[in-house]
Amino acid sequence: MIFLTSFLVSGLFCLVAQVILDNTKLTPGHITSMFTVLGAILSFLGIYPKLIEFAGAGATVQISNFGHLLYMGGVEGFKEMGVIGFASGLLVKSSTAIVAAVVFAFIFALLFKPKN
Repeated sequence: MIFLTSFLVSGLFCLVAQVILDNTKLTPGHITSMFTVLGAILSFLGIYPKLIEFAGAGATVQISNFGHLLYMGGVEGFKEMGVIGFASGLLVKSSTAIVAAVVFAFIFALLFKPKN
C-alpha cells in the first residue's frame, strides 16, 4: 500500500506542476522555487511531516522536501544556537541534497555536450 500512496502523492505534485506550467507563463525555475517555498510553508504549518509519514518517499523525493529540510534545519539551529544557528542549520539538513546536485551536475556536464 505504501507504494501506491507514494506514487499517488508524488504524481499529484507532478500533476500540479504540469498544470501550472501548461496554463501560465511561469518557467520551470519559477515552479521549482514555488514548490520549495511551499514545502517550507507546509512544514511550518505542520502538514509536511504528516505528508511524509503518509506517503514516505512520495513526499521526500520532491523539490518541496528541500524547502521542508531548509525549514527544519533552520528551526533546529535556532533552538540550539540562536540567530547564528539558524543560518548554519539551513545548511546542515540540506547539505546532502546540495552536494548531490553539484556532483551529479558536474558528472553530467562531463558526459554530455550541450546542443547549440
